[in-house]
Amino acid sequence: MPPKRLVVTGFYRYVRNPMYVAVTALIAGQGLLFGSVTVLEYGAILWAGFFLFVVAYEEPALGEQFADEYKRYRANVRRWLPRITPWRG
Repeated sequence: MPPKRLVVTGFYRYVRNPMYVAVTALIAGQGLLFGSVTVLEYGAILWAGFFLFVVAYEEPALGEQFADEYKRYRANVRRWLPRITPWRG
């Protein structure tokens, strides 16, 4: 059953895409830890895929489904860089 209201709890109060940020950070960290350019390149390619998916599909779909509520959320919570304090919209 799809939600009737936009869910902005937990990590979503800090960044709009916490799962994509976490996966990308994990891969980048592994690449740096092991000194692997190949892993860093993989992370960059994966992030580019996440970016395209979010911009081309996810954000327009959420904007259509939740209209003003999502517009307000987007204005206060960044896509990739977490906030220092949680948003309390």
